[in-house]
Amino acid sequence: GPTTRITISNKDIAPDGFNRSTTLVDGTFPGTLITAQKGDQFNIEVVNQLSDDSMFVLTSVHWHGIFQNRTNYADGVAFVTQCPITPNHSFLHSFSAPNQAGTYWYHSHYSVQYCDGLRGPLVIYDPEDPLAYMYDIDDASTVITLADWYHTVSPDLIGTVPVAQSMLINGLGRYAGGPQSDLAVINVTRGKRYRLRLVQMSCDSNVQFSIDGHNLTVIEADGQLTEPLVVDQLQIFAAQRYSVVLEADQPVDNYWIRALPSTANATYDGGLNTAILRYVGAPEADPTTVNTTADNPLVETNLHTLNSTGAAGTPGYGNADINLNFNVSFNGSDFAVNDVTFVNPTVPVLLQILSGAQDASELLPNGSVYILEANKVVELTVAIVSAPGGPHPIHLHGHTFDVVQSADSSTFNYVNPVRRDVVSAGIIGQQMVIRWTTDNSGPWILHCHIDWHLAGGFAVVMAESPSDTPAHVDPVPSEWNRLCPLYNQDPDPTVARITGIDSA
Repeated sequence: GPTTRITISNKDIAPDGFNRSTTLVDGTFPGTLITAQKGDQFNIEVVNQLSDDSMFVLTSVHWHGIFQNRTNYADGVAFVTQCPITPNHSFLHSFSAPNQAGTYWYHSHYSVQYCDGLRGPLVIYDPEDPLAYMYDIDDASTVITLADWYHTVSPDLIGTVPVAQSMLINGLGRYAGGPQSDLAVINVTRGKRYRLRLVQMSCDSNVQFSIDGHNLTVIEADGQLTEPLVVDQLQIFAAQRYSVVLEADQPVDNYWIRALPSTANATYDGGLNTAILRYVGAPEADPTTVNTTADNPLVETNLHTLNSTGAAGTPGYGNADINLNFNVSFNGSDFAVNDVTFVNPTVPVLLQILSGAQDASELLPNGSVYILEANKVVELTVAIVSAPGGPHPIHLHGHTFDVVQSADSSTFNYVNPVRRDVVSAGIIGQQMVIRWTTDNSGPWILHCHIDWHLAGGFAVVMAESPSDTPAHVDPVPSEWNRLCPLYNQDPDPTVARITGIDSA
């Protein structure tokens, strides 16, 4: 399996033609592609060499979509499963994903740090993929990352309504009024079939993705295979992933790849929000293909997990073992779930549990920790009551879930819903309903994956069977225990600058 070291450091780059200091993995954007085979053991050492205190100098890295069963301490969520990694120190993430294969990613889970560049793709290949007959090529060249990009360092954007300057495809793009910067090129050979792995690494923007002149067949959502579904455009929310099969069956030429973000007045003028699909034999030139209105866009309720066994538990709304309702609101400055704004505790939730805290009344942050019994079916309704800036993509750590009601649908599906790990809860007045089984003891954060909203308090912690957690995660690595003492000696000066208070 992958045994590697990734170094987090600062570097000036200009992916859209605008030069700025960033926070990168191994000096590249997007970060290094990490690959594995199904069943592999991961040993990834995260080394903090950050020094630019115009941005955050502490870090933590989350492996998005990996269940971390028995390794909750490796989930990488600052103040939930660990203390942050301080400069000139490292932490070794050792974990396995025995029954997982598909398209994942990794990113900072410390404040809004990933918006400064700490994000990269992670793919687990399945040598026995039951849908392998549908494609010929699936390798590093077919991983496509989508990432909104900001010209202002992320700490200065907290508390504002940030607007990204560009949408980068495979780390390249252009911004309005900027230079004709290089665009990403995806090379294909006519007659071949490609599994494109789309990784949406944005901090906010959702994206309408399409390729001129080509249909796309969806075969995976967030690491879960789906029944093949042909579409001509996909709306992809922040943190979601899809695999789509592209048949290179058009005349040899250049075709626009389009990734229109949800920012106001977004266009394709001058090559904004685009990349190039180039057939072998086509000239090295910009495409001249024309954008057409989608007539077969992806509708989430048309997605069905391959070989679905149906949603967990007894069908019917409210028929789960545990039925939760989360109302999300906004008071002008902070988000709240059931009237509570999530605030980072001073001691990580996992450490609190390992130190003996068991009840919600004992666990901080007060009102944001929900205790769930082991091996129960949970049905969660998230209703967007007054939270602006949607649609809000909701991510649950440690699990996938069945989407029994999508945000823009009035129907429920307990028979063959899509299973995934990020789902839109919609906009004000909408809701979504999901189900999962509590089979993974530990504290797992559930949050909006618009990173600015998470920083504004749009999160809760699902503490699964705390009484089982010490045995479930034993042994905890000794270097995990060192993280908090090191952090308490050396808190982040950037946090103090933003808040005006000592972050310790």
